Amino acid sequence: MSQSDKKYGERSIKVGSAFRILGVGVRTSNETEAGPQRKIPLLWERYFRSGTPRSSSDKDSSIYALYTDYESDASGAYTLIIGQQMEEGEATSSSEALLEAVVPASKYLVFRSRRGPIMEIVPQLWYEIWSYFEHAEETRTFTGDYECYDMQTFDPEHTVVDVYIAIQ
Repeated sequence: MSQSDKKYGERSIKVGSAFRILGVGVRTSNETEAGPQRKIPLLWERYFRSGTPRSSSDKDSSIYALYTDYESDASGAYTLIIGQQMEEGEATSSSEALLEAVVPASKYLVFRSRRGPIMEIVPQLWYEIWSYFEHAEETRTFTGDYECYDMQTFDPEHTVVDVYIAIQ
């Protein structure tokens, strides 16, 4: 993914090219995720059990969690797809359980978490993102936002995650 950077306080603005991911997905909402019928933890379990094929790319060992197909805004339903980047021309799996999606080319405001347990830092970071956009100058596009996990240094108890929010 080719990107140009501009520092923005503790955040940065990056312009990213579109790329494809292949993974598992679910339709949910923030309201659902705040209650007892949460789907995202089960999706992560399904992802790790699925044996989702790794990209043949040696360049990218990241896992992406793409929030896409927004119904409206942060209060509406969305689709979450967890997977790996697929190289241009790389064939997709024939498995019906796997979904292919495109992370859109966009200008992104990137938020970086503190280091800590993944089940703690990711919800905290999303809360910070929602709070930030209540009074932000930037406007979210809701075209596709994503979390990026570097699997070369991944430790679920001591990780850092970057969340890319598409903006106008």
